[in-house]
Amino acid sequence: MRFALLLFILVPIVEMTVLIQVGSEIGALATVGLVFLTAIVGVTLIRKQGLETSLKAQEKMRRGELPASEVAEGLMLIFAGLCLLIPGFVTDAIGALLLIPSLRRLFAAGLIVKFISSMMARGNQWRGGPGYAPQQEGDIIEGEYANEDNDLIDKK
Repeated sequence: MRFALLLFILVPIVEMTVLIQVGSEIGALATVGLVFLTAIVGVTLIRKQGLETSLKAQEKMRRGELPASEVAEGLMLIFAGLCLLIPGFVTDAIGALLLIPSLRRLFAAGLIVKFISSMMARGNQWRGGPGYAPQQEGDIIEGEYANEDNDLIDKK
């Protein structure tokens, strides 16, 4: 949560600094025009690539495969779109990097690996809580057993 708060504070400061520096070099109107241009071009590219990713995911599902990489790439495209819509050049650069398919696949693969490793680390919590260990074949479980049906028959 602290990381998100830090980003929420630092990103606008960095963006304003870069916008002021670029504006002083090329002028305020040209800077605003570039910000709008990157947003328009970025959204257009995201729509195209998002549709392609969606079609790939549907094709994988038709074949009975799990579209994990396509879902991760879709999340990357959503993040890229958000970065491109935020006014500024730093977030536009991050969004533009995520529009490069090979880089996006690389980040998506890293996202999948991180997700799987976190699920494996939390796996014991889901199955039976801390200290849960699945029974191995041949383990002996001690306990008492009573057949209530036989007890009812004997008493009649």
